[in-house]
Amino acid sequence: MSVSPVNRQHGVALMAALFLLVVLAALALVAVKLSVVQHHTVSLSMQSARAFQAAQSAIEYGAYRALVAGSCAPAAFTYGEGGLAGFDVSVTCTSTAHGEGAGVTNVFALQAFASYGAYGSPDYVSRRIQATVTDSL
Repeated sequence: MSVSPVNRQHGVALMAALFLLVVLAALALVAVKLSVVQHHTVSLSMQSARAFQAAQSAIEYGAYRALVAGSCAPAAFTYGEGGLAGFDVSVTCTSTAHGEGAGVTNVFALQAFASYGAYGSPDYVSRRIQATVTDSL
């Protein structure tokens, strides 16, 4: 008794359907993974911009203290409200005096560091910036 060609092809459609289902599931998994990574990247980018703004505001605070209040002491604080809530900020200042003719010009070198989250955690972000200001006109 010989087997007809029709009988040997039973189940081919099932195998093709299973293959197609596995491929579509893999593509869906890749799409979800890319979406999660993209969302995380955008979130970190926003936090990075906030860290820069926190450090920039610390530079402005340090410049105000140096030029207006006459203090070049280091300062550290944590923002409690607004878009910068939770950022830890520190600002340091060094001062040098330079004689110019009969007057003295003070030069203040400011350095600010802003960070959010714990170092090593996925949401950690930090920025360090520097600026130099002087009290000359």
